[in-house]
Amino acid sequence: MKIVVLEADSIGQDVSWEPLKQYGEVKLYYATPNDKVAERIKDADIVIPNKCILNRQSLEGAANLKIICEAATGYNNIDIEYCKERNIPVTNVKAYSTDSVAQHTFAMLLSLLEKLDYYTTYVEDGDYSAGAAFSHMGRQFHELNGKCMGIVGLGNIGRRVAELAKAFGMEVIYFSASGNTYNVPYKKVIWEELLECADVISIHAPLNDKTEGIFNSEAFSKMKRTAILLNLGRGPIVAEKDLVRAIEDCEIAAAGLDVYEEEPLAADSMLLSVRNRDRLMLTPHMAWGSVEARTRLVEDLCLSIEGFMNGQLRSTVY
Repeated sequence: MKIVVLEADSIGQDVSWEPLKQYGEVKLYYATPNDKVAERIKDADIVIPNKCILNRQSLEGAANLKIICEAATGYNNIDIEYCKERNIPVTNVKAYSTDSVAQHTFAMLLSLLEKLDYYTTYVEDGDYSAGAAFSHMGRQFHELNGKCMGIVGLGNIGRRVAELAKAFGMEVIYFSASGNTYNVPYKKVIWEELLECADVISIHAPLNDKTEGIFNSEAFSKMKRTAILLNLGRGPIVAEKDLVRAIEDCEIAAAGLDVYEEEPLAADSMLLSVRNRDRLMLTPHMAWGSVEARTRLVEDLCLSIEGFMNGQLRSTVY
């Protein structure tokens, strides 16, 4: 078996692809432009992409291709219909990053809530040392206990975030864009109730025609002025221009984003020059990437390859 990894750098250089070698010859490409995909996979039996586009044009020359193992949960970069025509199974990895993303959700929330950038700077700049008081309360902050956490997208990550919110003493409500009702001890609410009641809204939903751009000017106008918005789902769920306006006009209290409409974030993005910059936290789509999560990802890919070789496909997306 020839195994081609198209974007080895997607899991960082501190996690090894070595376990794949037990299944065959492994060719690692640390990054692959889309115009190089066809050339690099033409002799492959197994292809492991992350964000590379695998469509008819890039796949039709890969005569030996037997399976595609997506190194992520989302697989909208793969032409599933063409893979069906060729009878090429496609697998993905699920639930490997649940704890990592949930943890980062609360890291962002607590930092924004407690104004940690401000207080850290106050100490580091020498203002604390120069003062006479043992303490300093230059920015208000509040407790999570008794507040309402609204979750958009109650999959594995959303449910883990809900558990952590309950541990902080928060009330949890959820909105399902798909209309699904889950057997969970949390209240399902309509869209308007989510916006009006939640003190924190945390997004963990997939991107589709029901979620794209739903957090826009109209939505922000219905949220509490004290609300914090967190997007750890998909970037286009939040209309970034409208979010900038909401932050600058103090329509909401703060926001934390780990995902963006364009990735990597454009150098001239409005998000980088927003006024009230301390009320907006930006991280580089890394919430999923704890060492443990990335290690699980490689382990899960190995299980998918092993299952295929043993005639027992797992984690297939069709």
